[in-house]
Amino acid sequence: MSDSLFDVPGDAPAPAASPVGASVPLAVRMRPASLDEVVGQEHLLQANAPLRRLVEGSGAASVILYGPPGTGKTTLASLISQATGRRFEALSALSAGVKEVRAVIDQARQAAVRGQQTVLFIDEVHRFSKTQQDALLAAVENRVVLLVAATTENPSFSVVAPLLSRSLILALQPLTPADIATVLRRAIDDERGLGGAVPVTDEAVDLLVQLSAGDARRALTALEVAAETGDEVTVEVIEQSLDKAAVRYDRDGDQHYDVVSAFIKSVRGSDVDAALHYLARMLVAGEDPRFVARRLMILASEDIGMADPTALPIAVSAAQTVQLIGMPEAQLTLAHATVHLATAPKSNAVTTALGAAMADIRAGKAGLVPAHLRDGHYSGAAKLGHGVGYRYAHDEPGGVAAQQYPPDELVGVDYYRPTNRGAEREISGRLDKLRAIIRRAR
Repeated sequence: MSDSLFDVPGDAPAPAASPVGASVPLAVRMRPASLDEVVGQEHLLQANAPLRRLVEGSGAASVILYGPPGTGKTTLASLISQATGRRFEALSALSAGVKEVRAVIDQARQAAVRGQQTVLFIDEVHRFSKTQQDALLAAVENRVVLLVAATTENPSFSVVAPLLSRSLILALQPLTPADIATVLRRAIDDERGLGGAVPVTDEAVDLLVQLSAGDARRALTALEVAAETGDEVTVEVIEQSLDKAAVRYDRDGDQHYDVVSAFIKSVRGSDVDAALHYLARMLVAGEDPRFVARRLMILASEDIGMADPTALPIAVSAAQTVQLIGMPEAQLTLAHATVHLATAPKSNAVTTALGAAMADIRAGKAGLVPAHLRDGHYSGAAKLGHGVGYRYAHDEPGGVAAQQYPPDELVGVDYYRPTNRGAEREISGRLDKLRAIIRRAR
């Protein structure tokens, strides 16, 4: 079920005569009709809190409701719209364009002349383009409309700054297991729901709570599917009616970035079990395996580097394998690479070395190339001293020549500082010897 709203706020609930199999989804039938029925979000509904004032009809500020699916965004918008004397208009970012936005605002201006305030609810506002969002600014600024927008994405990334500055940002929290259990038991007993017509075991309720992951809509949808036959709802019935618990993960949304971030940080932090959890979460949700492979290749150089020189080849091989064989077989290859990188010794010495070198370049430390290192293959180069005195490393004992390589300004600067972890422990000792030989030229 989408997070879309309703047709007209305040409609009477669906008849309770045949709750099981009713045409109106259970999650819609059980939508709270008053603040007393709202479960969770106590931090936003305390006495005199801005959201409570809006619901009670005394608030005037536009709001953006930000939170995971199934936590009450649509419900709260519905309750706000029912406040005394307010008109209600609803738009979905999936179907409305700038033309529809402007038409609603024009109607709101006409209503304002008659003394009516308009509540404009926009579902999935993060899907509105910048142009569509900009079309709202004047109406929100002048309070032609009271905007109530809902989004599952962090509005800091998905809503334009001028609209953010004109609105309260209210973050909804995932419902607790106790909250979900309350919602389910109300749906089992209430006449708007199953009306007590279908028995549900306590164990089944516990399983539905577990499968919901804090999403009331998901819990109610699962209950509705399991109750369709009219027989007692048990753990076995739920397991038969649901192939798997849906994973809360939007490949285009905030959850995408949160899970990917947690995956990378777990690999970097050498927690192989957490890394596998987040990998599985992405794969079950249908994440593009090529995206995962690309992130592993980046991490191999950024966070492991020379501490394990095999890390990058492993990551590259995994990416190539993903391209060659595809899913589902490639998920094992990604797990292989994830385990290797998570358990590998870690070093960001390569990353910091390059960063320090680039910082010096930007600071103007880019002196002349020493004359003996310049190209000496063209006519007249020798007269300029180019290439004169260059010592060919392979002709030197140990294959290392004592001569100046960097510009004068950077002689003696150490960018690469290997750690004592993994292969870099050996590199560190060898590097000290190499630098000692090379710098004898000074």
